[in-house]
Amino acid sequence: MKIVEMTDAHAADIATWRYPAPYDAYSLTGTDPAFFTDPANGYVALLGDDEMTLIGYRVFGPDGRVPGGVYDDTALDTGGGLRPELTGQGLGRRAIATGLAYGAERFDPPAFRMTVAAFNARVQRVVTSLGFVQTQAFEATTDGRSYLVFTRPLTLPLLEG
Repeated sequence: MKIVEMTDAHAADIATWRYPAPYDAYSLTGTDPAFFTDPANGYVALLGDDEMTLIGYRVFGPDGRVPGGVYDDTALDTGGGLRPELTGQGLGRRAIATGLAYGAERFDPPAFRMTVAAFNARVQRVVTSLGFVQTQAFEATTDGRSYLVFTRPLTLPLLEG
């Protein structure tokens, strides 16, 4: 997997992604593709092993946060997603690890922070396997869904796969 700059084509593709319930909270349909290409929003594209196929995205900075959580500057917020038809196939750990390696090199943060929907046990297992520890739980002010916040110090080794 490889992280590259978000292109207009990548953004237009991502803006069509629709996930089945209960993961529909992650659906991006209707999002203006220009949002993903605006550097201020922190989105990058995640390509597959062929380095040509868009399989997901990663985001760094405030857009990795969920309204209602308590955030500060002690960690870099990060998040992301996989193409809907690729979820549940064991790609998450490698996708997140690839994002962490990129984030460490580009931003050199003291720690990483991820906000995960409380129902999403798959992602919770992945992030804890990568050294993240739950530090907070809250309900989003936007839709009342429950979320968990996980933090991981940069000093832990970055694992691939």
